[in-house]
Amino acid sequence: MPDREEYRETAGASTPVSERVRLPLLTLITQQSLDEDYQHAAERKAAGGPRPPKGRPPRTAAVVIGVFGLLVATAFVQTTRNAPVQDASRESLISRIEARRDRVAAQEEQVADLRKENAGLEDAASGLADDSQTIEVALRRLEIRTGFIAVKGEGIRITVKDSVGGGEDGEVKDRDLGLLVNGLWESGAEAIAINGQRLTAVSAIRTSGVAIRINGVGVNSPYTVEAIGDTRVLAARLFDTTTGLTFVSTSQVYGFTYDVDDNVQDLSLPAAPAAVRNLRSVRQPGGQGRPFDDSPGETQP
Repeated sequence: MPDREEYRETAGASTPVSERVRLPLLTLITQQSLDEDYQHAAERKAAGGPRPPKGRPPRTAAVVIGVFGLLVATAFVQTTRNAPVQDASRESLISRIEARRDRVAAQEEQVADLRKENAGLEDAASGLADDSQTIEVALRRLEIRTGFIAVKGEGIRITVKDSVGGGEDGEVKDRDLGLLVNGLWESGAEAIAINGQRLTAVSAIRTSGVAIRINGVGVNSPYTVEAIGDTRVLAARLFDTTTGLTFVSTSQVYGFTYDVDDNVQDLSLPAAPAAVRNLRSVRQPGGQGRPFDDSPGETQP
């Protein structure tokens, strides 16, 4: 049996191989396509068939070019006509933008001015608030000193009694109570009352007949003198003042007694009667100082 090589040589010798078989596939497809195109063209020429019309393509192109030119001309004319309107619209738009910018700049300047003014007003308001607080404190002190309002707080209570069996000389006089009250004012008392009668800088303590009258109201022994102030120093300062020491000396000479409670936490003093809390005149000493001096005055005996 012949082997494979012998068979191949025998087959090659007996059957010739075509050139188309030896060509690459891509080259074969290209050549075959071109050959067929030339063949069809040659057959149509030999048969005397009609040729494709030559006049139509140029005519169609001319129509297309003409239409295109007409469109371009129309667009040019329309653009030329609209140019002034567009320019005017552009200028108007620019003017509006510039006007808005100027308006915004003016408003920004106004805002800056208003902020500066507001800062100044805030400073002024802060100063007025401080002044108002100071005035309220001063007004409160004046209301207390002049007896316009009732007051509560800590203080001292001094009870003064006539001498037992001492006769008329042992009775407490209006001047004795005046010494005690003036000593309390000098010691820093903020408010004073005797038997419920609130005292002010213009209150009067006078003997009328056999009774002592305070603010026009008669009071009798025992005399309860209540003073609101700092309990830590009020009693000690009282007996260091000249009027306080004079009151002590007078009590020793004439025999009337007094008892001091120097730590009372719940004193409550009423407002002064309207007749004594309304100022009749105010004088500024020496033309200097404040228009009204709220320092405690002296109650004259």
